[in-house]
Amino acid sequence: MPADVSASTPLPAKDTRAPGPAPARTVAGVPTWARRAAMAVVWVSLPSGLWRLAVVLGIPLGLGDAEYDAMLIPGWGLLVLPLLSLAQEGLALLTLGLVRPWGEVWPRRLPFLGGRPIPVWAAVVPAAFGTLACSVYGVLFVWTTLHAEMDITPWGKWILDLSYIPMAAWGPLLGVVTVHYYRRRTQGEHRG
Repeated sequence: MPADVSASTPLPAKDTRAPGPAPARTVAGVPTWARRAAMAVVWVSLPSGLWRLAVVLGIPLGLGDAEYDAMLIPGWGLLVLPLLSLAQEGLALLTLGLVRPWGEVWPRRLPFLGGRPIPVWAAVVPAAFGTLACSVYGVLFVWTTLHAEMDITPWGKWILDLSYIPMAAWGPLLGVVTVHYYRRRTQGEHRG
């Protein structure tokens, strides 16, 4: 009687891991470091936005009355500060387009453009200007915040510094992701 072949062949081990969330869709050829740098832009812009929202919500942050007056609170500051936070985070989220498919192909729902490739310059030029602006803004704002004479308690100053210092990384992070996007998108064109 012939030996049973299936008895001598080991069965593959069953995968008992719980299924995790599906990974975020990235474009083929995007290395992990570029994806992480793009996501880091979102995270470094978040603390200052949350700090401004905390000010608007009346959460005590060690600020004196003169600081609330300077931010026009109560008044227009109650509208301007949240809008500034939303705009800032929205711009930070645009960095993800440099590593995701929606940053390379127009959404299909757009008339005339839908489904067509986004020209490289249409992403690189604004991102390059953003890199310059965020670098200058980050350095100048952090410098002035660290050296300003403010009506604020020591622990309030500590929270303020922790909220705004990460902003200095926004420009350089956006810059490296922009350079990678440009190289990745133009790589085929240069080979000819």
